[in-house]
Amino acid sequence: MSEPAARIRDLVKTYGSGDALVRALDGVSLDLEAGEFTAIMGPSGSGKSTLMHCAAALDRADSGTVHIGDQELGRLGDRALTRLRRDRIGFVFQAYNLIPTLNAEENIRLPQAIAGRKPDAQWYDEVVDTVGLRDRLSHKPHELSGGQQQRVAVARALVGRPQIVFADEPTGNLDSKSGAEILELLRRSVDVHHQTVVMVTHDPVAAAYTDRVVFLSDGRLVDELREPDRERVIARMAAAER
Repeated sequence: MSEPAARIRDLVKTYGSGDALVRALDGVSLDLEAGEFTAIMGPSGSGKSTLMHCAAALDRADSGTVHIGDQELGRLGDRALTRLRRDRIGFVFQAYNLIPTLNAEENIRLPQAIAGRKPDAQWYDEVVDTVGLRDRLSHKPHELSGGQQQRVAVARALVGRPQIVFADEPTGNLDSKSGAEILELLRRSVDVHHQTVVMVTHDPVAAAYTDRVVFLSDGRLVDELREPDRERVIARMAAAER
């Protein structure tokens, strides 16, 4: 067995205080296996986005630990966390988060440029061809469709060869055809390039592209499903909400 890409242990995260205290995460423990596509699902307010943000070093938990590889996030200062996010984690967001004044190629290369590095030329070409953007690299975001913008975001996440990619509702702003293309792209990055992808989603169709679905409810891990399909995901979601 290979080492998990991320290990989460007894994670607790609260917001507010007193009568208004909300336990967004209530002792979550989870391994995110390397080379797998994992979906995190649950009803609104279940803690799925909070879990992803804590696991991706975008937020700090109140207690518990998160390891990305051999690095425990809670032991890292702000500068070390910034380096870890830059070097070992890729991000894909629902809103694309592209820089409007940069073209597609510049957006893809941006994290590496900020780090003062150039991506490996062969890998860069492979990523660009995988996402099908070769003829759109000179276009700015407003000249691209939503699906094409999300392809740029996926390429940006992959080009630095991160240890793990976190995708937060990556198809939420897309029509069903464009959404399916992005999900197939993420699936292919796992199958062909052995990438580790963790996706927060509310969509059973999206979850069916993954290897494993974990279900949260009221800040707790309540179930998981291997080799999911749409119908089984819907049934598990219904059971979790009862």
